[in-house]
Amino acid sequence: MSASLIKEFHFAFLVSVISLIGAFVYGYFTGDLGTALSFVLIASILGVMEVSLSFDNAVVNASVLKNMSPVWQRRFLTWGILIAVFGMRFVFPLLIVAVVAKLGFLEVAQLAFSDPNAYARHLTEAHVPISAFGGAFLMLVFLKYLMDPDKEEHWLGFIERPLARIGRLDTIQVFITGALLLTLVQTVVPPEEKLIALVAGLVGVLTYILIDALGGLFDADDIAAKAGQAGLLSFIYLEVLDASFSLDGVIGAFAITKEVVIIAAGLCIGAVFVRSLTLMLVKAGTLQQYIYLEHGAHYGIGALAIIMLLGMGHIEIPELVTGLIGVGFIALSIWSSMVAQRNSSMAAKAD
Repeated sequence: MSASLIKEFHFAFLVSVISLIGAFVYGYFTGDLGTALSFVLIASILGVMEVSLSFDNAVVNASVLKNMSPVWQRRFLTWGILIAVFGMRFVFPLLIVAVVAKLGFLEVAQLAFSDPNAYARHLTEAHVPISAFGGAFLMLVFLKYLMDPDKEEHWLGFIERPLARIGRLDTIQVFITGALLLTLVQTVVPPEEKLIALVAGLVGVLTYILIDALGGLFDADDIAAKAGQAGLLSFIYLEVLDASFSLDGVIGAFAITKEVVIIAAGLCIGAVFVRSLTLMLVKAGTLQQYIYLEHGAHYGIGALAIIMLLGMGHIEIPELVTGLIGVGFIALSIWSSMVAQRNSSMAAKAD
């Protein structure tokens, strides 16, 4: 392993070791040595799954992070990992269960440790609002990029050029997402869950609109003077984006284990490696080298958004399929970028 690679991921390795030690200690004191070793293995598996399913998240994060100052880039890795693990992957699901199950937050927190099976059941029952919120938010992320009229590079031009022209219409992405949400709520969501699905989806839409509107406060003329505020806003956007990606994964983790502590340890390992990967992509200038990589990542996000919205109707698609779709778009975009680079070099030599 090269020294540069170790340098980029040293924080991720450190957090991973601490998380695995925590999983071992928890397993040893709640069971025996065999339990401790099995918990270490499960945490490792969850970490690998989180990384493999979140590469497109890392690419999109990098597209935002490249415009942030080095200070906020470091905060994304340090502060952000605390928010990602304890906030988005532990506290936020507790809040969702508390709202959906109409229980107190402390009661739900106690339930997560004292009766993990019951907590997992409540969290699974909250799948509809989770899918609605995450699907609506990610759909807007996808459409905002795809329909950007100022975007100069087009990967799948026959799709992107017409959509970019439509994107000149203000708030058209919100209209499309809202229409899709309403259609799916009416057609695939069970009657008793239609209201909560619609409300959760609208909250996802409003969350995106709010962050996007606040971003408009920082134009090119005053961005230097308000760099700290702009960095904070980008930081918040990345955390909400991370939450949208992670919530479905939290539910999926319960298919492997019901131990909340082990789930947190495993997802912590995955989250910190994804964030380190994001910083590596920024420092290496990967987005500039592979010009269609960002496109591929957003297509992966669009596919995930559709899968989550279909999930409102309890249409289950295996996480492996979801991950392979994202990886497939990434791989195709990298290959297309390499072909474009080769053609550009040949053209330059011919001139």
